[in-house]
Amino acid sequence: MTRVEVPPDSLFGPDNLPYGVYVPRGTDHRTGARVCTRLGDHIIDLSVALNDPDFASRDLNTFLARGPRRWREVREQLRELVDRDIHVEAIHRPAEVELLLPVRIADYVDFYASIDHATNLGRLFRPDSEPLLPNWRHLPVGYHGRSGTVVVSGTDIVRPRGQRRTDSGAPDFGPSRRLDIEAELGFVIGVGSELGTSIDTAEFADHVFGVALVNDWSARDIQAWEYQPLGPFLGKSFATSLAGWVTPLAALDSARVPLPDQVPEPLPYLRESEKWGLDIELTVRWNGQVVSHPPYSRMYWSPAQMLAHLTANGAATRTGDLYASGTISGPAPDQRGSFIELSWGGSEPVTLDGDTRTFLEDGDEVVITASAPGPGRRRIGLGEVRGRIRPVHESR
Repeated sequence: MTRVEVPPDSLFGPDNLPYGVYVPRGTDHRTGARVCTRLGDHIIDLSVALNDPDFASRDLNTFLARGPRRWREVREQLRELVDRDIHVEAIHRPAEVELLLPVRIADYVDFYASIDHATNLGRLFRPDSEPLLPNWRHLPVGYHGRSGTVVVSGTDIVRPRGQRRTDSGAPDFGPSRRLDIEAELGFVIGVGSELGTSIDTAEFADHVFGVALVNDWSARDIQAWEYQPLGPFLGKSFATSLAGWVTPLAALDSARVPLPDQVPEPLPYLRESEKWGLDIELTVRWNGQVVSHPPYSRMYWSPAQMLAHLTANGAATRTGDLYASGTISGPAPDQRGSFIELSWGGSEPVTLDGDTRTFLEDGDEVVITASAPGPGRRRIGLGEVRGRIRPVHESR
């Protein structure tokens, strides 16, 4: 037995305690996976530390389905671990392990909840019209994504191919030339809801377990040609990266803030009795260079409102469902969460390592990190979501 020492300035202190799934490096993913938490500079195997079979699993779904009471009980057990000795077999260094996709994804929905992002894209795509479409301030706009292409942070992303509009107006087919990122925050559903029922904004924390960073990669040229009249399809469905750590809502109590003013007032089913804005600061690095600091606190629609709207028609939810905020952007140029905004549609290139750049090139790596206020003056970390662009396979 041994005590885990946590540096006082650690982003993974006792007020955080996120959940992930790991295997020791070189171990078979099918048989060696276990649920873990991170404490300081150590990975703690919960199946060993808590002697709990729910955590001898390759995903969090069994634990998530237990519901809020069990979530609270385990968090209390983890807080107690901080102050006592832990079996050495449960303790690993981050370099010794590989993080897997933490949740078995059931369904995936992506929203469009940042007023700054929506306004920026409206100005780019419709310069002679109002930037926000008439419905935008009345409902959280979203679309259904593809759960089978959600991958864990660190997975390489192969450049997608698709139809692109040419200067003549006719399409051709080939690799995306305008490959982009979307810095987002994802929400993981623990307890689902039945078909034909809806979830009220006040029930948000009864269903959503926690949050994880998301990069919803986007092929802007493919998207621009295909999205009318039915919206995103191949320009979005090729890959969505999810962080290896899921931070429980309980760790974000100190980060909760009121939403910006919503005008006009939302319809009754979208009104909130609690504040579910979140003061989370993201950082986007492009090939190691910081290019943006998107602020989640600026989001117009809250995650509780997104979930209420997602289920307003009676759509069922399931354990492991993931829904994401859409691109997080602020009003300043250095707060934009996508490269189409940073480069203003390619007309204002970004200086990167002495070169001017607009969209992603093969070999580029993007890393998105985030932190939020914790109790006192400490901050908690949400880990990272990382991905590198690979060229289209020659065999394709």
